[in-house]
Amino acid sequence: MTGPAVTRVLVADDRTVVREGIVMLLGLLPGIEVVGAAADGEEAVALVARHRPDVVLMDLRMPRCDGVEATRRIRAGYPGTEVVVLTTYADDESLFPALRAGARGYLTKDAGGEEIARAIADVRSGAAGLSPQVQLRLLERLSGAADPVPSGVPAAEPSVVPSGEPPDGLTVREAEVLGLIAEGLSNTEIARRLYVGPATVKTHINNLFAKTGVRDRAQAVAYAFRHGITGSPQ
Repeated sequence: MTGPAVTRVLVADDRTVVREGIVMLLGLLPGIEVVGAAADGEEAVALVARHRPDVVLMDLRMPRCDGVEATRRIRAGYPGTEVVVLTTYADDESLFPALRAGARGYLTKDAGGEEIARAIADVRSGAAGLSPQVQLRLLERLSGAADPVPSGVPAAEPSVVPSGEPPDGLTVREAEVLGLIAEGLSNTEIARRLYVGPATVKTHINNLFAKTGVRDRAQAVAYAFRHGITGSPQ
């Protein structure tokens, strides 16, 4: 008889005291095994290649290779590893580039052990592991209530998932794919946007077609607009 599944986690933070503290905290959480700790993004990518963890807890501002670039490289090269950002910063200039790079969770460092454990479990199940303040920021951006992006800061990609649980049992990732279909993106373009392979996109499309009962992309677009799963107006 097998025991409960263990989630293998890698920690990346350039400050030794913070990194060791996170490792110690994770060691107290049931169902989590820390498989490595990195002092910068370059080391994080190398350790992911070596250990293939389920989740990386990623700081953003690190030397050599920052957390955004490390996230992008990890998601492109090792799609089985999810990334949860754990940072001091929750501003737009930090949040949206990290999410565009492929991070599935975003927490600030005042998060407690329970919140970190919940975010890790969420991204492992295909959901997003976001702190309440980050969820609020995303909803503000989706509704158009957010302040304009400062000059010189790249605009965030439009969010494609409405607030609340996606309909008809869709996962968050399937809803993202559906929203990108509604934007007119091809499978190849969706794969590039989400940093996954075309075969993975095709699997998500097959799954969401089966769950929603649509037969083709035109029906999928109509379904997406009917349920509010679309990008923000350009």
